[in-house]
Amino acid sequence: MPDTASVGSPGTNDIYSERVLVLDFGSQYAQLIARRVREQHVYCEIVRHDITAERIRELAPKGIILSGGPSSVYEPDAPKCDPGIFDLDIPILGICYGMQLMCDRFGGKVRNASAREYGHAHIKINDAKDLLSGLPDETDVWMSHGDQVEQISGLFRPLASTRTCPVAAMRHVEHKQYGIQFHPEVTHTPLGSQILRNFVITICGCEGTWKLGDFARETIARIREEVGDARVICGLSGGVDSSVVAALLYRAIGDQLSCILVDNGLLRKDEEGAVISEFSSHFKTDLHVVSAKERFLNKLAGVSDPQEKRRIIGYEFIECFKEEATKIKDAKFLAQGTLYPDVIESGAAQDGPAAVIKLHHNVGGLPKELGFDLVEPLRDLFKDEVRKLGIELGLPEDIVWRHPFPGPGLAVRCLGEVTEEKLAVLREADAIVVNEIKSANLYRSTSQCFAVLLPVQSVGVMGDARTYDNAVCVRCVDTDDFMTATWSDLPYEVLARISTRIINEVKGVNRVCYDISTKPPATIEWE
Repeated sequence: MPDTASVGSPGTNDIYSERVLVLDFGSQYAQLIARRVREQHVYCEIVRHDITAERIRELAPKGIILSGGPSSVYEPDAPKCDPGIFDLDIPILGICYGMQLMCDRFGGKVRNASAREYGHAHIKINDAKDLLSGLPDETDVWMSHGDQVEQISGLFRPLASTRTCPVAAMRHVEHKQYGIQFHPEVTHTPLGSQILRNFVITICGCEGTWKLGDFARETIARIREEVGDARVICGLSGGVDSSVVAALLYRAIGDQLSCILVDNGLLRKDEEGAVISEFSSHFKTDLHVVSAKERFLNKLAGVSDPQEKRRIIGYEFIECFKEEATKIKDAKFLAQGTLYPDVIESGAAQDGPAAVIKLHHNVGGLPKELGFDLVEPLRDLFKDEVRKLGIELGLPEDIVWRHPFPGPGLAVRCLGEVTEEKLAVLREADAIVVNEIKSANLYRSTSQCFAVLLPVQSVGVMGDARTYDNAVCVRCVDTDDFMTATWSDLPYEVLARISTRIINEVKGVNRVCYDISTKPPATIEWE
């Protein structure tokens, strides 16, 4: 959860002056709730479920959303919120577990449902005012629950039901407190955005003034004030996050920015040249390029374990970065592309102790011995917001919409030992995949596409001669959040062109496969 002290103070006229808080009870959709609220141009922030009512009062949110979660409210150790939040006179929306928590708090009954609902459900609305305003009498929603409200107290009245769930939505008879059993934040609830808009705009009274253009202007002003006349170092990778950070810093401090690009020999085809061109001509920054190809490949020699590869690459990157950073005079700040999901998953900067879901390499920064203060201008943004901000800052679309690239680079797409020869094959195959996806106008509609070099050879026939060469697997996925993903249903003719070109143009490959696994159980990357 974010350090709420880092954002604008409540009551001021800054871009955070109206916000909605999401109390996270362990929902897999908590980030999605925040993103959907932000789509209404209202800043939304995820906080711990046990944040105190006093702390919420200090933050002065316009509304509170209680997320779903995997627990049952009737279990002794079930997560609960501070009951004082219900006395703050702030509108509250409980979603799934959040609704059950509200019901339990006010004397209702929650039980394990005899007919559980997972997936699409059809609700009938008997009160289409306020929260459900503008919805038809019947509509489809997305359910994911084993427990449900069996009985509500006299303080609430039902708003909707399904065939097996008598209370699919409810509201308090006196206060602006609502509960819904389904998930409006997922795309499987077609009118979910309308429901969230009703809550945020109509019920909470938000004006929807949070815009990325305002965010950019305020962030630039804040960076100027924080940095003064000191120099800032920013690591470039060719990805959208570091590029947007650099562009934002350049707008703020101009030639006080120094960028470092570590060429570890694991970059995509022509990537180093593209980064150098963009950040030495367009932005005219002080760009330092560290040529460390041999250094990384020597360290990776004979290593095939994926985790060991990642460890070696991460360590060597830090060492290269440190060595180059010490050569830059008057540097006081280190800029990083930490995003909001990184902060949340790492359990960083919360209102109390928290479990760490996953430690991201750029949360907590590079080693403290570097002696820099951190500048993290994107730590309040989601990935899609970063892309929009990049457009606002004038970055070329080919950078802004570039597909994600893993920190260890091509090393985790070159299965087994990493060698210069294998990387050359993979780099060419990968470039063909991306080129054909772009040529078919599918690059923006897919989330990630790339080639994987498999550690197997197979028999083939080329020019009437027997071959025994490498196999390449093509991976292309669609996803909203990269937590789950489905394989892209590419046209056969596109797959055929990719296969033909790789086999004809990349020496050492005689077989091409297409990966049709979803995440989970597979991951997007192979290692």
